[in-house]
Amino acid sequence: GSATVAGADNPSILVSQFPSHINQNQNIMKLLLTIATACLTKPTTLAFAPSASKYSYNDRSTTSLYANKVGVYFSTTTGNCETIAGYISQAGGVEMNDIGDASDSDLLGLDSIIVGAPTWHTDADMERSGTEWDSWLYNTLPNIDLSGKNVAVFGVGDQQSYNDYYCDAAGELYDVFEKAGCKMMGFTSTDGYDHSSSKAERDGKFVGLLCDEDNQSELSEGRANDWVAQLKEEGFF
Repeated sequence: GSATVAGADNPSILVSQFPSHINQNQNIMKLLLTIATACLTKPTTLAFAPSASKYSYNDRSTTSLYANKVGVYFSTTTGNCETIAGYISQAGGVEMNDIGDASDSDLLGLDSIIVGAPTWHTDADMERSGTEWDSWLYNTLPNIDLSGKNVAVFGVGDQQSYNDYYCDAAGELYDVFEKAGCKMMGFTSTDGYDHSSSKAERDGKFVGLLCDEDNQSELSEGRANDWVAQLKEEGFF
């Protein structure tokens, strides 16, 4: 008329050994014995524990709650363009990468692409950024089909030292991606800037987010946050 506990390697309790008139105290004892023997078993049950999430921060572009898969691509010389890419990435919760490290499949797997560059070759007709973009735009992009994808452009420049050529490379990014059949989004106002001209202007607006880390760095993060919010409203995300 008593319960049999099989031991640490077999924590089962032979309930059938209990008589039908078992009282409440015996029920409690049976429960305690079950818990105790379960705790003493070998930790083989860990094999059934859920594994750590395979998704890291850098996978947000493909696992976010947004309708579209979004990625940020930049190239930089001094680090300013990477700084702005970081603000955008943080505001949007999406991955950022140097375009020099991007594979064709990376870009083809996205619905929306944010691209950014600095300007070093001022007033040039092409290859204005002085970065990896100069090669990628003309040697890689023509060989992959990004038509129909949403693209938004950002750029960095110096309004004081290069007043007549502010963020010209952003205009080049816009032109080349538009020619590739992409849907261009994210135009911004020229208000609050101090420049004379820019190849990144179309019909009185900038083709995207333009930042000046040399003279207006305190405005950059706020501008990036506002731009990402605008892109969300436009359906980019």
